[in-house]
Amino acid sequence: MDTNNHPGGRGGFGSIFGGSPGYPHSDLAGVPLTGMSPLSPYLNVDPRFLTQDSDEFILPTGANKTRGRFELAFFTIGGCCMTGAAFGALNGLRLGLKETQNMMWSKPKNVQVLNMVTKQGAMWANTLGSLALLYSAFGVIIEKTRGAEDDLNTVAAGTMTGMLYKSPAGLRGMARGGLAGLALTSIYALYNNWEHIKGSSTRLSV
Repeated sequence: MDTNNHPGGRGGFGSIFGGSPGYPHSDLAGVPLTGMSPLSPYLNVDPRFLTQDSDEFILPTGANKTRGRFELAFFTIGGCCMTGAAFGALNGLRLGLKETQNMMWSKPKNVQVLNMVTKQGAMWANTLGSLALLYSAFGVIIEKTRGAEDDLNTVAAGTMTGMLYKSPAGLRGMARGGLAGLALTSIYALYNNWEHIKGSSTRLSV
């Protein structure tokens, strides 16, 4: 019998896992052959070969691992519209029941409550959707202008959104809107980086 073609011979897996000088993977030397599949040597796979040391997916050239502001804009605007509609509907239901609390349950009362629900839902959806549209537009413009994506873009976009949204109220209204946008986006940026800030403070205290 020719031992060169046998899994335990000189040319088979015996020489591979035995750490022969001609085999480049010397770290596999000493791996036992017990439990190997007798059907085919191709079924004998070292589990260490299955470990992923690199990214599972290959991205196109120039593509980012995370979605940019332009890709997130559609999700942000849609989510704000739906959130505003839901909040407005609940607020309209509360106001409608409050205004008609002295009325008996009848068709006029139901119509009045439904009108208040739809009115408040549309108003809040339009408000939050407009804010999200302005914020996303400013974020994309600032990102393309600076050529970088960081929390500074978030804070700047929020401040400019508040100023533009309150611009019909004059300079004082723009100032209040800008401060509100600055405060909200600053809190959001701190929330996103809280773990990093806490880790840095821990290292400094040590």
